[in-house]
Amino acid sequence: MRSYRAGLRHSGAHDAGLLLDSQEPGSIYEISGNECSLSTGDLIKVTCVRLQKVVCENPGTGQTMELAPNFQGNFSPLTGPQSYGTLEELVSAATQSSKQLPICFMSTHRITTKARVVPQEQPLKLEAVEMHLGTCCARCVLGTGAQQVILHLPLSQKGPFWELEPGPPRTLLQVLQDPALRDTILTCPALPWHSLTLMPQYEVEAIMHLRRTIVKIPSTLEVDVEDITASSQHIHFIQPLLLSEALARGGPFPLPTEILEVPEGPPIFLSPWLSSLRKGQRLCIYGVASPPWRVLASTKGRKVPRHFMISGAYQGKLRRRPREFPTAYDLLGALQPGQPLRVVATKDCEGDGLENPGFMSLAMGDRLEVLGSGQALGVQERDMNVLVCQRLSDQPGEEECEEAEDQEQILLPLHFSGGFVEELGDGRRYSLQDLIAQFPLPCEVKVVAKDASHPDDPLPSFLGLRLEEKIMEPFLVVSLDSNPEMCFEVPPRWLDLTVVEAEGQPSQPAGPLPVVPVEELTEAFYYHLRKSPAFEGQAPPPRPPKSKGLSGQKKQVSKAKGVKSSEAFELQEPPLMPKPKRKTLRKVIKDSCNLYSAIPGHKKGLRPTKPITQDTNDEHNYEEILEQFPKTL
Repeated sequence: MRSYRAGLRHSGAHDAGLLLDSQEPGSIYEISGNECSLSTGDLIKVTCVRLQKVVCENPGTGQTMELAPNFQGNFSPLTGPQSYGTLEELVSAATQSSKQLPICFMSTHRITTKARVVPQEQPLKLEAVEMHLGTCCARCVLGTGAQQVILHLPLSQKGPFWELEPGPPRTLLQVLQDPALRDTILTCPALPWHSLTLMPQYEVEAIMHLRRTIVKIPSTLEVDVEDITASSQHIHFIQPLLLSEALARGGPFPLPTEILEVPEGPPIFLSPWLSSLRKGQRLCIYGVASPPWRVLASTKGRKVPRHFMISGAYQGKLRRRPREFPTAYDLLGALQPGQPLRVVATKDCEGDGLENPGFMSLAMGDRLEVLGSGQALGVQERDMNVLVCQRLSDQPGEEECEEAEDQEQILLPLHFSGGFVEELGDGRRYSLQDLIAQFPLPCEVKVVAKDASHPDDPLPSFLGLRLEEKIMEPFLVVSLDSNPEMCFEVPPRWLDLTVVEAEGQPSQPAGPLPVVPVEELTEAFYYHLRKSPAFEGQAPPPRPPKSKGLSGQKKQVSKAKGVKSSEAFELQEPPLMPKPKRKTLRKVIKDSCNLYSAIPGHKKGLRPTKPITQDTNDEHNYEEILEQFPKTL
């Protein structure tokens, strides 16, 4: 058993499958925003070791630089940090240390001889010391193989010289993979320093018990671990798995699993199998459901509608129902190119020709054909969007005999709310797939024949369904291990269970899987779907313009208030000049048989006031009467 300290980089963890036992009381680290903790006794199975970078350090100055893993320079190991000033010092040091020739060395400066020039930091091999042309020289070999060159360098040749370990230069990966060269001083001609050390930094990928994701540990983490690989081959690591991960990796299926955790939150389905999804329940995942689309539907004719998600594999038969349109805007949204849309008015509507140009009235039972959108001159001479319709005869089929110019066209503002129902003569029975392919959504239908594979099909019991939206979402076909005949479809996006692979062979039902094609949704989940991006692109209906009549009334009221206030001010200040008399109140009483009695103009204690006259504005008379009424009290 091996123990390691000062980080996993010393553990020799290049072998995948290494089992380590943490000996630390507790170590918490964070890298790239992910926090992980290691406690005493935690088992770690190293599955991969990735080289991130190499830190190069100058041992003399402490300077550092980073090298990429694909660095192309070659390295040669030095025997020590000491350099020699001349060749004679190098040979003397080798003799004193009882080293046998040949030895390898290099010079940090360029050496010039009569034969050739030796570049700096070029490795040389010193084979012997001998006399050459009357001078004691070192016989050196430059190069390897067939291109060797013999050089005679005098022992007085100045350096500095560095002694090298014997052997050819090595690449960066070769140095890192050689345990004998760990913490060895090296030299590299491609780097600015003559001596250096390499400190690699790795990222260790490992798995741990009951941890779903792969743990990534930096090799610089200071932690005590022990190698227990030889004694722990029988240990099986439990690695959790999300349903979304099983869907992403695509198998293999069928996959026996056991539930470890159910996501918190309100339920999404009102289904009996939902209560069976609890910790410890064994499931069998058979694969991806086909087809991958669903239809969102709601019931019609109920005070509290119910909502369903219908699988594309639904085998029931459906018949189209007439659609209902509360406003002209809904009619425009339902109009499709090349498909005529004829409707019948469901209530009487009186229109104002000034506010709704071209529209006088609609009676219950009037038949219209929707032609398209247009523009008309509306309130305050502004352009407004309208729906162009054509009034049809009371009996279907008679309009084909009439001339186009004799048919009446009417314009409906898009905000007009009248109530319309589609005139439909289609009595065919459609499958869900054919209906979706031929008609746009939303669509009103009635289920006239239930799905034979689903005896408890609830859809035929409703008076009508509104097919609202087609949803593309992958589902997984799942069954309970205790009841293989109960198969259902689970959406990992909204019900992402945490499971673990279980042992044993799953039981395969005989014949096709009895999957439930209809799931009832909870109200909260239904409105969650309605807020999804698939529905956010729908434009809101237009805002109705302000009514001209109401605005006119407001202006008249404000004008009348202004007249009252101005007249009250005049009553407080007597006029300097008498105003010309108009028609008196007595004449008004005689002409219009008013019930008001005549009030004398002069009484005791009362000063004369201006004559009571009738203006074209009716409110003026009432103000003059009120002026004298408090003076008579």
